[in-house]
Amino acid sequence: MNKFIVVKIGGATFGKHDPILEDIVALQKKGVILVVVHGGGNVVTEWLKKQGIPTTFVRGERVTDKPALEMVAAVLGGLMNKQIVGTINTLGGRAVGISGVDGMLIQGKVSNAELGYVGATEKVDITVITALIAGSFIPVIAPLSYYAVDRPVGALPMLNINGDPLAGDIAAALHAEKLVFLTDVRGVNDVNGKLLPKLNQTEARALIDSGAANGGMIPKINGCLKIAAAGGTAYIADGREPGALINAVEKSIAGTIIR
Repeated sequence: MNKFIVVKIGGATFGKHDPILEDIVALQKKGVILVVVHGGGNVVTEWLKKQGIPTTFVRGERVTDKPALEMVAAVLGGLMNKQIVGTINTLGGRAVGISGVDGMLIQGKVSNAELGYVGATEKVDITVITALIAGSFIPVIAPLSYYAVDRPVGALPMLNINGDPLAGDIAAALHAEKLVFLTDVRGVNDVNGKLLPKLNQTEARALIDSGAANGGMIPKINGCLKIAAAGGTAYIADGREPGALINAVEKSIAGTIIR
């Protein structure tokens, strides 16, 4: 069975000189089978501001009305996705950009009516991923889902979806060996701010339940739990550090490891 590595890139890790994409190309050239999921909510917020569209968050999640969804699709499914794909290809890799809408890869439903067009995964169809991998391409996936369940007449056929649990859903569906979150922090900390290098599933859930893990770390841990439950291992690493992805994939070194 092919051993897949799913990589989640957070929008906050991108810069003009990005070591993450260099690592991705280097690993592909070594024959590692990679699937990349990216975020970029901070860039969406910047573009909404440019258009004079206000941004509202409820419990850390973006309220996504129709104008906001159109911007999410344009920025994440278009601008950011193609920047990542173009850079990988420029560095000598082979990548194709898609979203969860393409091939109905991610089939979702509205997770909370209060949030508007924000989805939760109901089903993952990996057909388009395996087709791209068979052609020796890295699928680079933008966090959108096909609006598959209970879609009202006239509603847009897609949903905004959090890239962290999405990466976990994809990794679990692929029975991936590893899921690597590359973010802008060292890893998971305890309530005193001490880095926790290793966690089992029970310990990871307890951090969420106790409030020690909060904000953007909660969906990351939830994504980790999805792959851990499927028999894989999750890594949360500082994507700003050169070689962070290679260290996680080849040496199992990361800020926090959850299995």
